[in-house]
Amino acid sequence: MAQKKILYVASEIYPYLEENYISQICRYLPQGIQENENEIRTFMPKYGIINERKNLLHEVIRLSGQNIIIEDSDHPLIIKVASLQAVRMQIYFIGSEDFFSRKHLIRDEEGVFFPDNDSRAIFFAKGVIETVCKLGWNPDIIHCHGWISSLIPVFIKTCYKDNPFFQDAKIVTSIYHDHFKEKFKPRFAKKLKNTGIPQECLTHFKSPTYDSIIQSSIDHSDGIVIGHSDIKPSIMEYLKKYKGPIFKHPEGEDEYVEQYEEFYDLVMGNNSTL
Repeated sequence: MAQKKILYVASEIYPYLEENYISQICRYLPQGIQENENEIRTFMPKYGIINERKNLLHEVIRLSGQNIIIEDSDHPLIIKVASLQAVRMQIYFIGSEDFFSRKHLIRDEEGVFFPDNDSRAIFFAKGVIETVCKLGWNPDIIHCHGWISSLIPVFIKTCYKDNPFFQDAKIVTSIYHDHFKEKFKPRFAKKLKNTGIPQECLTHFKSPTYDSIIQSSIDHSDGIVIGHSDIKPSIMEYLKKYKGPIFKHPEGEDEYVEQYEEFYDLVMGNNSTL
């Protein structure tokens, strides 16, 4: 197989967050793809719960300092990096004192959904994209994992479609069982419009929910991975209309890297069958 450059954008990666189904895939899939002589970059949010000293995170000054604008407010971007030394894999962390310093992921200590989770998703998506531009790196595949990465497809396919780092990139979205019942604030669509997302791409966000953000990511992806057998039924129903290639993650199997490589080739048009 031809060497590929793959950008992984993950909601969580083990061992930086607790070991679970998603964090395991986002830990071992990039490693396997890299070991197959591909070039990778891997990003996740720098949640406040992550122990920086234990995991040896350090700030990358040349990548930090940019302001991400959301609703006329500037939010400084902090980029940190850590390495999984045993496998020579580097992880980039998108940090923000405003959005990712708290000691919880998407709910507070009482289980209340953070009211700014929509802005956090915007910040994370923009932060990843702008950092990749600063790295001067043009991925062949952008593989998004977890709902908080789900705005990346619409940004890449609209605001960044003519950017030389992304104009030829193909987007793969993995959909998991990470759904939630809460709604985002009604201003979500306006926030997205103010970032440059065209009006015709905002129809999903008239009633902003988990389904909205996932359906948008499906519409703007070149390939879909059904990452778990327990995906929300409404999302599975929506996928019936999808015309692109779909791959089902082989649950219960440890050896899946080659299957993902074949799927990436299919999405890139390098292979006619999976």
